[in-house]
Amino acid sequence: MSKHLVSVLTTVNAPYSTQLNGAELAFCLSDVEFAKQFSGQVSSFLGEVPLEQQTDFAMDFGIALADLKVFASSFAAWSGETYKLAA
Repeated sequence: MSKHLVSVLTTVNAPYSTQLNGAELAFCLSDVEFAKQFSGQVSSFLGEVPLEQQTDFAMDFGIALADLKVFASSFAAWSGETYKLAA
């Protein structure tokens, strides 16, 4: 597991008893309805993980940056939060 993947997963999973692996987090980032089940981790990813690590993670898991931006906007609309990718 790469160092940046460990950093991302540590950040998003730290306060939660349910731990997501990279593939699970990537799936959350491609499906807003599924992401709602793990809203804390997804919000941490979009709000606490540095933007460069977000884009590296997306690239590593085959998520196009444009798709990640659309997801971030949809998730922000649902959650009421603001995220750099959603801007």
